[in-house]
Amino acid sequence: MDASAGHEMIAIPAGEVRLSDRRTQRAWSVELAPYRLGAFPVTRMLYAQVTGLQPSAAGADRLPVEGVSWWEAVRFCNALSRREGFSPAYDLRVDGEDSAHVEDIAWDTSADGYRLPTEAEWEHACRAGTAGPRYGQLDEIAWYRDNSHDRIHHVGGKRPNPWGLHDMLGNVWEWCWDTYDPEVYGTYRVLRGGGWFDEHWSCRSSVRRRSHPTFQVDDVGFRVARSGTS
Repeated sequence: MDASAGHEMIAIPAGEVRLSDRRTQRAWSVELAPYRLGAFPVTRMLYAQVTGLQPSAAGADRLPVEGVSWWEAVRFCNALSRREGFSPAYDLRVDGEDSAHVEDIAWDTSADGYRLPTEAEWEHACRAGTAGPRYGQLDEIAWYRDNSHDRIHHVGGKRPNPWGLHDMLGNVWEWCWDTYDPEVYGTYRVLRGGGWFDEHWSCRSSVRRRSHPTFQVDDVGFRVARSGTS
């Protein structure tokens, strides 16, 4: 446990993952270097501690933060990096004097700070060496429509995957770094994992969803990654 950051990071081994998209019938492989990934989605408590903001309803500190846009998630990553003494991973280019309006973003891949996982990193970590659509029986590992009672739940309430990652499926969808399909959907970013209101077929390791980076949705959160193993 990283006591100063208030969250746990899991070392993820190098590997290769095969991604696929049902809409386009496309499949592709990605080789990955070792990295670290949050054991849990970012909680309301951690988000408030780092940013001073509460985009979700007040209280219930161990619930995943939700209702955060992709842009808010990358700003959080930079803020957490600065708080912990790491180099921010993202260079945000703002529109003149309006610091709230970000025109563009660049990822400094040499930085040691916190960032969003790529979707390849997300799926590799979610699968955790397993080969099926899920890393366990769905009711044991995820909050989804059939067992969530139509509400979000505290992180860590279900069994983790073999690498110690909780809530990779269900509870909240998670923002990833990648654009979904720039030629068709422009700046829309990838979401992974399924949420508390989703049917069982959405809570699978390979399922991809998309959303505009400014949208704030009540079943979308995120978890943080860092490059390397230190």
